[in-house]
Amino acid sequence: MTIQSVAVVILNWNGKSWLEKFLPNVVHFLPSYAKLYVADNASSDNSIEFLNNNFPLVDVIQLSQNFGFAKGYNEALKNLKEDVYVLLNSDIEVNSDWIQPIINLMNSNTNIGACQPKILDQKNKQLFEYAGASGGFIDYLGFPYCRGRIFNEIEIDEEQYNDAIPIFWATGACMFVKNKVYWDAGGLDEDYFAHMEEIDLCWRIQKIGYDIYVEPKSFVYHVGGGTLNKYSSKKTYLNFRNNLVTLLKNANYKFFIITIFYKLILDGIAGIKFLYDGQFKHTWAVVKAHFSVYFKLITILKKRRIIQQNSKIKTPNLIHQNSVVWKHFALGINTFKEIHKIKAN
Repeated sequence: MTIQSVAVVILNWNGKSWLEKFLPNVVHFLPSYAKLYVADNASSDNSIEFLNNNFPLVDVIQLSQNFGFAKGYNEALKNLKEDVYVLLNSDIEVNSDWIQPIINLMNSNTNIGACQPKILDQKNKQLFEYAGASGGFIDYLGFPYCRGRIFNEIEIDEEQYNDAIPIFWATGACMFVKNKVYWDAGGLDEDYFAHMEEIDLCWRIQKIGYDIYVEPKSFVYHVGGGTLNKYSSKKTYLNFRNNLVTLLKNANYKFFIITIFYKLILDGIAGIKFLYDGQFKHTWAVVKAHFSVYFKLITILKKRRIIQQNSKIKTPNLIHQNSVVWKHFALGINTFKEIHKIKAN
């Protein structure tokens, strides 16, 4: 099917300042076949008034409460009929040709279910940005990393990752996903609230037989940390909880028990390190994250059974079979190219 229509959907929660700064470019560079929506998660900062006064032609979807990223997008997208959704953060700066290259790629390869542009740092445009860089990957223990970002090590963009390739996950900051594929995969898991839900969705998209791609001919600039900054204990809680849930739902049967065992050990070490560094709220966040998972284990395993029953592909071949934690923290490897060239001992 040739893509003929695109819905660009910005999910907003108290992001009036981001809308003021970045929405004019989104409107200006919107192609004729695309329509712009702002879905508002019950903001209290006059975002709606600002939109109505300054962008009356932008369709506003008013949600009844703050549903978070996952349910917020599910609610916003459920009545939209366009061929492709673009999930776009409000703190993204776009340019004149950020949509067309991805649509061209998705039309040339109809097995692509989702795609992302290259993500650069809006504050320092020579750098890749944490949330996606030039495509997301994952290791067998569920640790995400990117072409251009290994944990907190950010590379300079020297066009070393400018080829369009299959990736494991596309960033939720700017994700192009086909309407049908989104819903066939089950949409975003609303229990996540925020963080890592895009990785879970991309894993499920691959399991039903579609590819995820990055197209660096398209690039955008992302501020990052616009909702929860990296020092937030709530973000720590969501990251640890959602990472473990993602593994429990999607990991291959063959290594399921071993993978979860190693994951629990590493999370325990992380909690101890937070304690050693005096970050008591973060240690408690890790503990709360695990108990949240244990209390909901039956529900999570029910989701796993449904995912496995619907799967055409049991294990996507882009899962890195060595530990990125070991390679980075023990061997001192800081770049994507080195990660994929050097085997862990």
